[in-house]
Amino acid sequence: MEKTILTAVLVIFAALMLCLMFRVLKGPRFTDRIVAVNAINTMITASICILARLHDAAYLLDVALIYALLGFTGTTLLMRLLSADSKKEDTKK
Repeated sequence: MEKTILTAVLVIFAALMLCLMFRVLKGPRFTDRIVAVNAINTMITASICILARLHDAAYLLDVALIYALLGFTGTTLLMRLLSADSKKEDTKK
């Protein structure tokens, strides 16, 4: 029963990630795209944790932790890039 529920959650996450990929590709603003990428990173981290439970593989939790840290770092760098660009535009005006 538990494996069926966890597998269903993984399928739902996959469908939601496809919807978020649409937002990443089309999303009207750059900030919308960053939020969508951050949500995808969070879902991937959760999916890795679910896979660790399904396969009884504790090492996957370490992989999930590293992936979460890299995703956070990437999002932070993108936001700093965005804020640096907006500061340059403010000084030009």
